[in-house]
Amino acid sequence: MLHDEIRKLKNLYHLFTAIAANIWYDFPSRRLKIVGVTGTDGKTTTAHLIYHILKSSGKKVSLVSTVYAQVGDEEYDTGLHTTTPHSFVVQRLLKKSLDAGDEYFVLETTSHALDQNRVFGVEFACSVITNITHEHLDYHKTYDNYLRTKALLLLHSDVAIVNKDDQSFEQLREYFSHKGKKLLTYSLKGDADFTFNYKKAYCANMSDYNNYNVLAAYSVCRTLGVSEPDIIKALRSFQLPKGRLDVVYDGDFKVIVDFAHTPNSIEQLLRGLRESVQNGRLIHVFGAAGLRDALKRPMMGRESGAYADVVVITEEDYRSEDPEKISEQIARGLEEKSLKKIEESKLSTESRKTYAIILNREAAIK
Repeated sequence: MLHDEIRKLKNLYHLFTAIAANIWYDFPSRRLKIVGVTGTDGKTTTAHLIYHILKSSGKKVSLVSTVYAQVGDEEYDTGLHTTTPHSFVVQRLLKKSLDAGDEYFVLETTSHALDQNRVFGVEFACSVITNITHEHLDYHKTYDNYLRTKALLLLHSDVAIVNKDDQSFEQLREYFSHKGKKLLTYSLKGDADFTFNYKKAYCANMSDYNNYNVLAAYSVCRTLGVSEPDIIKALRSFQLPKGRLDVVYDGDFKVIVDFAHTPNSIEQLLRGLRESVQNGRLIHVFGAAGLRDALKRPMMGRESGAYADVVVITEEDYRSEDPEKISEQIARGLEEKSLKKIEESKLSTESRKTYAIILNREAAIK
């Protein structure tokens, strides 16, 4: 209870700070077309796709994502990696974008930022939800709370776009029907406001699991008036953001770095890689952050165990939590998929359906 009261006070502080930031910078979002992107997975890639398409089609546009900010001709290392900036930073970057002569601004928006009022006062022209799956329940407590927090972005947007194929769709549709707000939909299965033959815009550096990110970006950009030929042309030159399906070594074996850290994103990533690794072995090295949603850890293990031949559990920013405990929670999911634990010394080129716990990340990667 005390924790909830403290959180309410913090959110009130963020609200007053956001109001002050809007006034200080003279409400810059009123003179820009702001595109909001949220979702459990895919929001960073989708934000970068929208930015690239708009820029490639001749629009003046800036971007703030959890990877970096590109405002005018300047790039800023946000150092955020997981969240949307403080409200004064958001408003300052919006003002810089306006001063640079931009018409559009793409803002990746997290559920924490929405709940904490960090984007209060930002007037969104168009917003999209990529998907809503299990994540951040340590903060939001329930999936329904998490979904309603994500929905706040669309509630305050002129145009609201959602993924009709996602598990969240029916709840979102019911929620917004009571609010009297129309939703636009996209789907790979048809019968939606936006469908797209993504194979026409095949991107050599993108995996099939990015199809929904492409479709989300397509839907937003069509809403903003970009033609389909211009979108297809832009997609062919798109490069994924750093840390998203990032091939860091491609020799006699391949090493890929990816941000996947939820059950859904791990499933999407490994399922796609499994299809491309027919004769070799798929080795998955990962961990889970400390003092974060513990319920997802065995779920992550189950998804990893369903597709990987060998899994190495390692530490990932365990904070003050016991990394061995975190690893054991992940391991429970692996064992549900019949993976057997072996010692580090017994890992070999022949190992299959096995896992090891190597807490030292450098040693785990080697």
